[in-house]
Amino acid sequence: MDSLDPLAVFTAVAEAGGFTAAADRLGMTKSAVSLRVRQLEAQLGVDLFVRTTRRVQLTQAGQQLFDAAAAPLRTVREALAGAASSRQLLTGHLRITAPVEQAAMSLAAPLARFSAAHPGLRIELFAADRVLDLVAGGIDVAIRLGHLRDSSERATKLAEFEQWVVASPAYLRAKPAPRRPADLAEHDWIHLTLLRSPLTWTFASARGKKESVRVRSRLQVDSTSTLRALLEQGAGVSVLDHPSVLPLVREGKLVRLLPSWSLPKGGIHAVYPPGRHVSGAARAFVESYREHLQAALA
Repeated sequence: MDSLDPLAVFTAVAEAGGFTAAADRLGMTKSAVSLRVRQLEAQLGVDLFVRTTRRVQLTQAGQQLFDAAAAPLRTVREALAGAASSRQLLTGHLRITAPVEQAAMSLAAPLARFSAAHPGLRIELFAADRVLDLVAGGIDVAIRLGHLRDSSERATKLAEFEQWVVASPAYLRAKPAPRRPADLAEHDWIHLTLLRSPLTWTFASARGKKESVRVRSRLQVDSTSTLRALLEQGAGVSVLDHPSVLPLVREGKLVRLLPSWSLPKGGIHAVYPPGRHVSGAARAFVESYREHLQAALA
């Protein structure tokens, strides 16, 4: 699908939830994406999005257009991708790195399908919670979660996820649940050392009010799986991504705290090594994984 087609660009903005994310997905500048959407709005004579400083939301007319256009466009994209893959199976060597839990819980299934579709491609997956040196390791693409520490990295955002504050029922029997973010300062926080700022959190209310809190911690861990296990054991309070924690909340093993307050969304990014050509295998895998994530997080 031609990324310059205004309808395709509009659909990408609606699916990605914003102009910047759509620009990353399409390989365009944000201004070019905005221009295509304005052209479509002018052609139709209606506003398709409500734009605020915090988010982009479909108007009623925009939702109607998206409902009508998204499925056909997706069908065309899938057909084109299938035709391309039937013409040329990927070969060579693809080296990928991802956090341990992401590799096991999210990446394994789509990677298995991708490998089966390209039997001539040799794939190595390095599961590690520490940030590996992509150049030294000869790695073609890294999957990283959260906020990227280095803004100079060549990266594209694949999806977004909510962050939830959670604790176990056993912990909450000993300490009352917080009513507002400031109350978290009185709780036992478990901090994840992989995060850029693990002890300071800024929440937003439904009305847009911001409240920051500095938590205190006696426990720190360097993996999300260990963090989740400690939370289930009642060791304290912390933040986890909602896709991984949702099953535990539904099972009653963990409780979501402060549901009327939200934290900034985290991102799932594909990061490429600097100064190197991005191989066709890396691009194909990233696009395949992007489609999997968007379906899983929908």
